[in-house]
Amino acid sequence: MSSGFSRKDQFRYAFDTMMSRGTAGLIIWLGVLSAILILVFSTIILVTGTAPENEGFPTLLWMSLMRTMDPGTIGGDAGGPGFLLSMLIVTFSGIFIFSALIGILTTGLEAKLDSLRKGRSRVVETGHTVILGWSQQVFTIISELAIANENQKKPCVTIMANRDKIEMEEEIRTKVPDTENTRVVCRTGSPVEPGDLERMSLHTSKSIIILSPDNENPDAEVIKIMLAITSGSAERKKHVHMVALISNPENIQAAKIAGGEQAEIILAGDLIARMAAQTCLQSGLSVVYQELLDYDGDEIYFQKEPALSGKTFEEALLSYETSSVIGLQLKNGQIVLNPPMKTVISAADSIVAVSEDDDTVVPSGKSHIEIQNEYISHATEEVRTSRKIIMLGWNWRASIIIRELSNYLPPDSSLMLVADETLCHPELPSGLKNLDVQYTHGNTTDRTLLESLSIQQYDHIILLSYSDSLDVQTADSSTLMTLLHIRDIADKLKRHFSLVSEMRDVRNRNLAEITGADDYIVSDQLLSLVLTQISENKDLSAIFRDLFDPEGSEIYLKPAKRYVACGESVNFYTVVKSASELNEVAIGYRINSQRSNPENAYGIVVNPNKNDFIQFSDMDKIIVLAED
Repeated sequence: MSSGFSRKDQFRYAFDTMMSRGTAGLIIWLGVLSAILILVFSTIILVTGTAPENEGFPTLLWMSLMRTMDPGTIGGDAGGPGFLLSMLIVTFSGIFIFSALIGILTTGLEAKLDSLRKGRSRVVETGHTVILGWSQQVFTIISELAIANENQKKPCVTIMANRDKIEMEEEIRTKVPDTENTRVVCRTGSPVEPGDLERMSLHTSKSIIILSPDNENPDAEVIKIMLAITSGSAERKKHVHMVALISNPENIQAAKIAGGEQAEIILAGDLIARMAAQTCLQSGLSVVYQELLDYDGDEIYFQKEPALSGKTFEEALLSYETSSVIGLQLKNGQIVLNPPMKTVISAADSIVAVSEDDDTVVPSGKSHIEIQNEYISHATEEVRTSRKIIMLGWNWRASIIIRELSNYLPPDSSLMLVADETLCHPELPSGLKNLDVQYTHGNTTDRTLLESLSIQQYDHIILLSYSDSLDVQTADSSTLMTLLHIRDIADKLKRHFSLVSEMRDVRNRNLAEITGADDYIVSDQLLSLVLTQISENKDLSAIFRDLFDPEGSEIYLKPAKRYVACGESVNFYTVVKSASELNEVAIGYRINSQRSNPENAYGIVVNPNKNDFIQFSDMDKIIVLAED
């Protein structure tokens, strides 16, 4: 049966199909055309007998091919008019064909180089950290991973985002100039496309960090990425360790369903709110958290230690000289911070400790430890007095902060909220047990208003971003203006405040220089540090949840005289022993005379050598893990 298509249509369709194959198709057609040209004219010369010296057919094919490839060859030809005319036609045809061929090859090569430049090849790595997505957090994460990987062999961080590979690499080199021995590999692609994810070798990775994009609905993007990872090919269904940020509490359940048991979900707003509440009330606590969260100092590690099997937790506290034990990971995986001192450690339990690195969590092996019992002094803890707090600005995290404050504040404390009703609609929480909240409307960037608030009467100041109604940069600019006014007013009043401010963009945080340990700026940098820590060890997620939760044990800075006699030179073993008698874990101290010295971490020392001797004053503090 006739198809109804003409030969012309069939030929054109076949030709178009071949052309659609790209560079390879064009080269094939030009090769076929050249072969036909050479074959036709070699045959004509042979049949007409115009070939010089009665050359054979193979020689004629070779001569035609040479003239097609090299136009200069015709200059040396000798023979009859028919032969010369044939060679001239072959030469001119060759000029067009090979010019087109060179152009096609050049274009194809450029396209291939462009594809390679964009990073389309598969990542061939094992034990690497994968970052999916792009935001300002990526630079903090890379710099922290570079520090964490210093003692690793050939560590690698791979990044996939919908950005040009070269642009990503150049921006990383500019903002993170020194990545130590860590290689950073970038790939252009969409993290929600399964085909693109295949190129990242997720199944051989150590961990996957999913960044929250800077758009109006970041949670939806994060959940889609997790779905793309957990579904699809059998290779991608292999167990991987994911850590992701979710902004809205309403999306947390959907994120857990999408990520399954493989994902550690961090509720960003909740974490920032709890951090703001805790650091607001305790001078120097922000420095302690910064020390524990970044890799430029001491961090939290897990280590099995058979030598401690059968010993109590109290004995374990004194078994390490350069590490500070803070808890146990039981054989069932449960993590307990500051367990009862008489808890017996089994061989299957792991020690949770603050140390310089994972390979420094090593018992001292000392059979005798010097405890200066004569200097242990359990002074009565001072009765906490009511506090006055002023909160400037509002977003949905404010309610969480206020509730957290009520859990830590003594009775009869008060909070004054000042917010611009043109930018927000505050909904004050009810049923607060220790906190009376009052509200007044006002433009928090107005200097006249700020001066009229008599801020000298307040103990703590919290500046919040109008992130619910303004974009990140505009909201941060408003917070920055308020912060500058508050600092200037405080300087003129010669009044010291505990000042916690919130900025979303890390770059804006860097502009707002921190002036002291009580001047803390909560930003997405904090989230980057938490992401990095949990990506290295998923068990840290439970640690951070416990530390930032009012239930259980948290970090406190308590007067040194509660533990040892002030004015006497005591070693830190003695401090740890004294704290253990109060069912607390001592992990450091703060020297009040250094509270304004940033070079000495504002007097904060975390995980000191327990053999070191210190002479505490009445104003110094001991950093402890305690239930209250």
